[in-house]
Amino acid sequence: MRIILAPMEGLVDAPIRETLTKVGGIDLCVTEFVRVTHGMLPPRVFYKYAPELHNQSLTEVGTPVAVQLLGSDPQQMARHGVRAVELGATRVDINFGCPAKTVNKHKGGCVLMREPELMHEIVAAVRQAVPRQVPVTAKMRLGYDDRSMGVACAQALEAAGAEEIVIHARSKVDGYKPPAYWEEIARAREAVNTHIIANGEIWTVADYWRCREVSGCDDVMIGRGLIARPDLARQIKASQQGETTADMTWPEAVALVREYATVLQGWLEDRYVTGRIKQWLNFLCQGFAEAEVLWPEARKIRQVAPMLACLEQRVQRVAVADSRAACFSPKPEASQSSISGRYLPERAAPFRRARLISAA
Repeated sequence: MRIILAPMEGLVDAPIRETLTKVGGIDLCVTEFVRVTHGMLPPRVFYKYAPELHNQSLTEVGTPVAVQLLGSDPQQMARHGVRAVELGATRVDINFGCPAKTVNKHKGGCVLMREPELMHEIVAAVRQAVPRQVPVTAKMRLGYDDRSMGVACAQALEAAGAEEIVIHARSKVDGYKPPAYWEEIARAREAVNTHIIANGEIWTVADYWRCREVSGCDDVMIGRGLIARPDLARQIKASQQGETTADMTWPEAVALVREYATVLQGWLEDRYVTGRIKQWLNFLCQGFAEAEVLWPEARKIRQVAPMLACLEQRVQRVAVADSRAACFSPKPEASQSSISGRYLPERAAPFRRARLISAA
């Protein structure tokens, strides 16, 4: 019943991985993709995306980190898989799920789901090239143009030797718009023997249990939900044991942002650091009403110190209609917010029901 931190391009970098894994509950991380084209990439590129290679591919608290590759040339992907292992990678993941237009235009990511045979060639080449003890895994969607390719692509990856397959419960055309089609993951899971991991629209503990029920998967990958609620994995782990744990408070979330900013300041200019903070804060608005109140002011700030001072303002709760207890309850009853197994997300509505003001 693992929880895996998703490889969100441009957001889940090494400092975010370090910060979130310290909160607890995350069993595995996957790096942003290393883009493989024609030439052999130097080691510094791998270290840029996966500095954990210097630490046996572990975060500071010991959470394993897989190196993800993206490309369409089987032999180049195999060569780079070998290079990743030589540099210390203990898991190699292959990206067939990125929906970005630029990536797809250059025959990378989700567009490859139009060609299951090529997906097979890529994974087979990497699997044959890297040592047997190093797992080769893959991440995909349900298809590119529609959701009809999930089963065929999962079967192709299984035949190629993928040890695990993460399936994002939407097509490229669906993007990130709700709903999540978890029932389609179940169809793919039933068609293969390879271990399938569900991904998509898990924002709360209740979402986690519904996803497991509909998809039939024991393990899940979470991206935006963990960025919005850094304690979500910890909450889920408690729920798995039939227990509850206290929700992360806004001051605790701000402390994480401050820690993240401190790391970033070591290698980025202030204006870029504040950009990263704003990016995270925008997600925190989904999980913390305080963040939503402070966002209009914070978005105008360009320096780190004023930004952190803004986030540390006292925020006074003046009206609360809070149903977070229901949202973070242990395993819920049978899916009440699904129609024919299709998840209609409640997202962070319970958090947004709290109206707050900044205290003077």
